[in-house]
Amino acid sequence: MNQAKKTKVIFLCTGNSARSQMAEAYLRKYAGDRFEVHSAGLEPKGINPLTVQAMEEIGISLAEHESKSVGEYLGKEHFTYLFTVCGHAEEKCPRTFLSSGIHTHWDFEDPAAFEGTDAEKLGKFREIRDQIDQRIQTWLGELTT
Repeated sequence: MNQAKKTKVIFLCTGNSARSQMAEAYLRKYAGDRFEVHSAGLEPKGINPLTVQAMEEIGISLAEHESKSVGEYLGKEHFTYLFTVCGHAEEKCPRTFLSSGIHTHWDFEDPAAFEGTDAEKLGKFREIRDQIDQRIQTWLGELTT
């Protein structure tokens, strides 16, 4: 399908380091032929290495992903669907941006804020990864019914 004909979607979170990156990757995997998918953060921090590891474990590479600022899209792109995936992005994202399309809030816990051993931290990333996977699949199912 031509890129210009695809429905544009963006996932927003604070750092664009974990949750929004996972959501972008899942939507590309499941429906990249139907959607032009982006993600961005209010304060981009770079992709968390545990995000990369958790996604690679299930065969999804983030090698082509980069952490981007919401500012790269403000006033330049129109998205049909805009998802905030954390409370901070929901609260702090510019209202004009949030009102330009179908805005949905999915509040996922920040795996990067979890404290524990390295194994426990990776476990939290896996947990959030799996929650996002389920939510993306549910949303896609809702679109086709």
